[in-house]
Amino acid sequence: MLQSMTGFGKSSVTINGIRYNLDIKSLNSKNIDLNIRLPHWMRSIELDMRKQITESLMRGKVDVYVNTDVLDPAALTNLNIKVIKAYMSQMDAISHELSIEQRFQAAMTLPDVMQSDQNEFSEEDWKEFQVGLKEALDNIQQFRLDEGKVLEEEFRQRIHNIMDLLAQVPAYEEERIERLKQRIHKSLEDFKDVDQDRVEQEFIFYLEKLDITEEKVRLKNHCEYFLETMNSEESNGKKLNFISQELGREINTLGSKSNHAEMQKLVVDMKDELEKIKEQLLNVL
Repeated sequence: MLQSMTGFGKSSVTINGIRYNLDIKSLNSKNIDLNIRLPHWMRSIELDMRKQITESLMRGKVDVYVNTDVLDPAALTNLNIKVIKAYMSQMDAISHELSIEQRFQAAMTLPDVMQSDQNEFSEEDWKEFQVGLKEALDNIQQFRLDEGKVLEEEFRQRIHNIMDLLAQVPAYEEERIERLKQRIHKSLEDFKDVDQDRVEQEFIFYLEKLDITEEKVRLKNHCEYFLETMNSEESNGKKLNFISQELGREINTLGSKSNHAEMQKLVVDMKDELEKIKEQLLNVL
């Protein structure tokens, strides 16, 4: 079952009178690229958060934001004077029209203006926070699964399109061989005393070099393997990407050996379908 690397999940959990709002979003990336923004008193749990998020999401560019709402004023003991002064100073640099009162009111709405009565999360706080973290991760994974179903349907359709195009190739093979034979004989008309047996031998050798039987068989097998891999229990975007590269090699070889306008059109259509698959594979976990 495919999973997209694109997703969004959110949750909230209340601990000691403070509501922690979690937002997790992810985009495609070759590896895990994790960015976490936390209130300063939560820094002690950042490594544990990273481990849990990485094990859950595995790959992707992941941004995690934890914002807080104070529900119980008793949870906070004092103002963070340094932070408030810094905010007001920056506002003054931007606009001299704001009064001190206006700047103070605006600063009080910004993050980290209040100091918690605890310097860091306790073990019990972390256990409570994990409930909300798990909920957010479950939400983003469900989002990824839903997106994966859409991608899966698109891949299945495009692989079948390639197989349908491949099935049209044999209709032109007999005509292709006859045209090649006529072209060779026409090229030899101006030569006298040509050994016909030698001509036939060379013609057979030439046809063997242009034979596309193996390419057709391998291309069909790669298509079936792509569908088989896609239907496995685990999402494996990297493996599907490797298979798509093999599909490309066989399609390119078909094109180089075709020597027939209609067959080349089929090859172009196959390439178009494959490129669309490759574009979307970038989003698969």
